[in-house]
Amino acid sequence: MDLTIIVPTYNEGPNVVELLRRIGAVLDGRDFEVLFVDDSTDDTPAIVRAAAAASPFPVRLLHRDRPVNGLGGAVLEGFRMARAPWCLVMDGDLQHPPEAIPSLLERADAGDVDIVVASRYAAGGTSTGLADATRTTVSLASTLLTKSMFPRKLAGCSDPMTGFFLVDRGALDLDALHPRGFKILLEILARRQLRIGEVPFSFAQRHAGASKASFRQGLRFLTQLTALRFGRMSAFALVGGFGAVVNLAIMWGLMRLGVEYVVAAVIASEVTIIGNFLLLEYLVFADMRAESGLMRHRFAKSFLFNNAEAMIRIPVLWLLVEATHISAVLAAALTLIAAFIVRFVFHALVVYAPRRSTRAAAAAAARRRVRLGAER
Repeated sequence: MDLTIIVPTYNEGPNVVELLRRIGAVLDGRDFEVLFVDDSTDDTPAIVRAAAAASPFPVRLLHRDRPVNGLGGAVLEGFRMARAPWCLVMDGDLQHPPEAIPSLLERADAGDVDIVVASRYAAGGTSTGLADATRTTVSLASTLLTKSMFPRKLAGCSDPMTGFFLVDRGALDLDALHPRGFKILLEILARRQLRIGEVPFSFAQRHAGASKASFRQGLRFLTQLTALRFGRMSAFALVGGFGAVVNLAIMWGLMRLGVEYVVAAVIASEVTIIGNFLLLEYLVFADMRAESGLMRHRFAKSFLFNNAEAMIRIPVLWLLVEATHISAVLAAALTLIAAFIVRFVFHALVVYAPRRSTRAAAAAAARRRVRLGAER
């Protein structure tokens, strides 16, 4: 047996039979098993047992009476119970189409990856199965924020929020995983630098039942993200906070000298843009400089972006002062806070992104190592 398909379920009974039928159709002739890790409060376990009895391939069930750590905890339990070295994780609602499984297996067969991600956002993929424009927007924004917090480990992954992936269980340190809620792939990729491959897939409409996405799950995701990446973002916040204080101090001092507040804000912004870049360069992103090109190129991107941001922020500052008659320094503080996340995302994903040539060279070296090992 070379493949275990792990399906975490929560009240997905109406989807079980169709899911197994479609898995069997695309993997006919392959030695595999399906492992349901079930947290249901309805009759889903009974449906799985009945389907297992009629299945031509092995189907196992672990029903957790006291679920721990949500879907991510269920997948971790599945990894521990799996009989095969490669584990494929997919949802039980058929939004992850079984017809995409052969593409994942084919990519893994190249031998140069530890994990293959089925991506909605790679070329050829779609996210049409998301319920509405709001969920689509939230998904894209969450993906951008996540990638900005882990720019090195997620450099080769366009969809770290997906729950559809194939992984070499031997590449994981299961004891180091501490999943919270839905986003088990993020937990896996953030804990260890893995060789990532991707294949596109079309996120389908739910076959039956109701979505489990909720505001509570959103909070759990933010908690997970903060716990995984508190270090870099907190350092960025520290630099940003220091820069904001300096910005406000310069602006206040110039205004005391009689400089008009908009001019004072422009001067303060230019001084702190340069100072903040140097602090980011040598404190926050020091470990990423070698892979992200020349310092002057990073400075140019940072300087141009921050000036573009200032060209938007300072008119907003003017509007706040003129429309609400609040203190100019208070208005400046509010606009600086609003700009924080946008700046962080841009610097992590653009300014300090690994160069394409660096990633390509690493991938080529990995392929050469695979070929040499095969020849030996």
